[in-house]
Amino acid sequence: MKEDLSKAFARELLSLGAVLLRPSEPFTWASGWHSPIYTDNRQVLSSPSLRSMVAEALAEKVSTLYPEVQVIAGVATGAIAVGVLAADRLSEPFVYVRSKPKDHGTGSQIEGKLPKGAKVVVIEDLVSTGKSSLEAVRALRSAGADVLGMIALFTYDFPQAVDAFTQEGVELTTLSSYPVLIGEALGAGYIKEEDMPLLSEWRKSPSTWGQ
Repeated sequence: MKEDLSKAFARELLSLGAVLLRPSEPFTWASGWHSPIYTDNRQVLSSPSLRSMVAEALAEKVSTLYPEVQVIAGVATGAIAVGVLAADRLSEPFVYVRSKPKDHGTGSQIEGKLPKGAKVVVIEDLVSTGKSSLEAVRALRSAGADVLGMIALFTYDFPQAVDAFTQEGVELTTLSSYPVLIGEALGAGYIKEEDMPLLSEWRKSPSTWGQ
């Protein structure tokens, strides 16, 4: 996505309330990490204009970077809906990947029709450490898919995630990122200049920040 569109998407997330920044009153994530930011990209689905923007942006990214794509895969559960939006715009088949195989029925981890050798682009809503995103990639590869790359709505751009994607050999493209977001948040008055050092420091070591 062009830089101006990346900034526009970040501003829309802030305006919608999908991203909250509280440097002085950190959130606690499910992992136990303390964080000055909370992101809920599912709120994108509640805004018709932003939903359309995301669908168009994802489809444009896929068609430009991976014109040979044959299947769009969404990572459950957050990227199922946005993945369907992209697949629909592209008129391509869609599947989604569970975090683990079902414990009943067929025991499937991948839902939908995935032909062996299919060229797949994975859609993700949010990348933090990259662990769950890359587990979905491994599941697709184990099923015989040729994973071309992953496109996510947003990334915190943690160093460990960058390393993990590099080691796994997966190209990651995002619609916006944490560095872009905090820049836009500062410009729009969501945060103050004195908050910037803290916000920058958190991204370097989120697992130990605030301890």
